Amino acid sequence: MPIVNRIAEFHQDVTAWRRDIHAHPELQFDVHRTAALVADKLKSFGVDEVVTGIGRTGVVGVIRGRKTESGRTIGLRADMDALPIQEAVERPYKSTTPGVMHACGHDGHTAMLLGAARYLAETRNFDGTAVVIFQPAEEGGGGGRVMVEEGMMDRFSIDEVYGMHNAPGIPFGQFALRSGSMMAAADMFVIDIEGVGGHAARPQRCIDTTLVGAHIMTALQSVVSRSVDPVEAAVISVTTFKAGDAFNVIPQTARLTGTARTLSPEVRDLLEERMAQVVENTAAAFGAKATLDYQRHYPVLSNHAREAGFAADVARQVAGDKVDTETPQVMGGEDFAFMLEARPGAFIYLGQGDTQYLHHPEYDFDDEIIPIGCSYWARLVETALPAG
Repeated sequence: MPIVNRIAEFHQDVTAWRRDIHAHPELQFDVHRTAALVADKLKSFGVDEVVTGIGRTGVVGVIRGRKTESGRTIGLRADMDALPIQEAVERPYKSTTPGVMHACGHDGHTAMLLGAARYLAETRNFDGTAVVIFQPAEEGGGGGRVMVEEGMMDRFSIDEVYGMHNAPGIPFGQFALRSGSMMAAADMFVIDIEGVGGHAARPQRCIDTTLVGAHIMTALQSVVSRSVDPVEAAVISVTTFKAGDAFNVIPQTARLTGTARTLSPEVRDLLEERMAQVVENTAAAFGAKATLDYQRHYPVLSNHAREAGFAADVARQVAGDKVDTETPQVMGGEDFAFMLEARPGAFIYLGQGDTQYLHHPEYDFDDEIIPIGCSYWARLVETALPAG
């Protein structure tokens, strides 16, 4: 595997950065320590410009090539935040923050982009500008959206933007991506039900919100099975059901929450419309009232065709024929989608083999893929902005 030799030389340095970040995880926008570490490292590398506070706690580094005659700028993005999960495995670098851990590999993403920034700042073997983007709040906070809304793309004149994510379950060192929709829109919903509470021994005097909620849960599944075209993909999951506090009281109110995931704007619109109808009409059939608050969060992550092809070509420079350009679509969400709505680009997976999956308390990023990921970033910039 043609890893960049210079990157291989400082593999252990990047590993140490990754493990330090892992030991000190932070949530959503509150990534102050991580952002400070990133900014300090970028400055120590001699990056031309380091800007903090974009997207509240995001960090952007600007690296100019030996030549800038092309006038082009390529953005590379990593996420910095962790998850509210208690780490379950003892490691020398185990999380020191109770109830918080890097269970999705953002520690590795940040470290790999730092490694690439170090290499690019040393060599500058490209014609144009590389912008390294360290984003907060990918895990539900929409940090990518905030950075875009604050004008990051225009401020740094970014022409194309690329992202990468580690991928348990994909063979070690293999890259995977696809053109078009690759990850789902991830929306959230809240359903509030109001009935008539009362004594559990006199249900005839009540309108039982637990019964109504159970019927709504069941009926919502008909939206996917009977309203969505069978060749399309959609998932509705009710994940919480809260009602009542006493064993002998029929509760006056109930609340259901969950997620809805789709792979096209048309199906997304359909789900929101049909869910509202099902919720209101099912409740009405029992004499209750119910409302749906449908909250659109992350849009579909859709790779641009030319940029996806280019990313695959770069990945082949690093991994040879270990590049899958038809990786299956998944229903998980990723807020890099906001950046792909703002600029052409592509998102790619880097396999780390048969390890524990993401968002699991026993998960850990595999440090052996670090030089592969760093080399991909370096080759992407050098290929996109050839020095001539």
